[in-house]
Amino acid sequence: MRRIEKLFKEKKPYIGYLTAGDGGMQRTLEAAQALVAGGVDLLEVGIPFTDPVADGPVIQDAMERALHAGTTPDTVLTFVSDFRKSSEVPIVLFSYYNPIFKGGKGFLKKAAEAGVDGILIVDLSLEEGADFQKHSKEVGLDTIFLVAPSTPEKRIKKIAKASSGFIYYVSRKGTTGAKNDLPEDLGEKVRAIKSHTSLPVVVGFGISNNDMTRKILQVADGFVVGSYLVDAIGSGKSAKELTQLTRGLVP
Repeated sequence: MRRIEKLFKEKKPYIGYLTAGDGGMQRTLEAAQALVAGGVDLLEVGIPFTDPVADGPVIQDAMERALHAGTTPDTVLTFVSDFRKSSEVPIVLFSYYNPIFKGGKGFLKKAAEAGVDGILIVDLSLEEGADFQKHSKEVGLDTIFLVAPSTPEKRIKKIAKASSGFIYYVSRKGTTGAKNDLPEDLGEKVRAIKSHTSLPVVVGFGISNNDMTRKILQVADGFVVGSYLVDAIGSGKSAKELTQLTRGLVP
């Protein structure tokens, strides 16, 4: 059984995002281990990109710092291999399509061999992603797709059919960034997605406190925390502080 599938059978996971290379790769490894110690069940690892249009200023700045530090898609895979020496926590790569397209099937194969479990391409449409889906499946990577608040029902059905592992519901319009509340229609939107798939549905974008995570888990199968953790990593918090901060979001 694949790591992602096994995880969702056991619990509703806490998914934590970090930008690989922010502060250097050793810092990324230490931060990842600290997040796991604080309760993160699945790591979403961002490959830095020069034009991260879906992300807010916190993650944009982290990606810029990571690129200036010399981070490349291949060094991200080196981090995954190093992380795998001490942990079986599932890993999903979060990326824009350009680096994945450039690396081709060879990169996807290396990702799977390094210990990556799935991949999420934030700016790749279903209509243009047939080769990506085919190649990912061939090397054993789950393909995670996004559903937005504005996604029509007909398209949700198509996304559900193309997805494996889980579906990521982006609970807000616009870019990433920590918020203090949840959209009023969250439950309705999650139920609509779940009516078209047996896959788990997780909720992300803006989560920053355990009251939000508790409410999300009443309707969804997991939650994703991004900017809140990236900001803490970027501000230089110690491993111990990162673990405590991460644990504070456990419902």
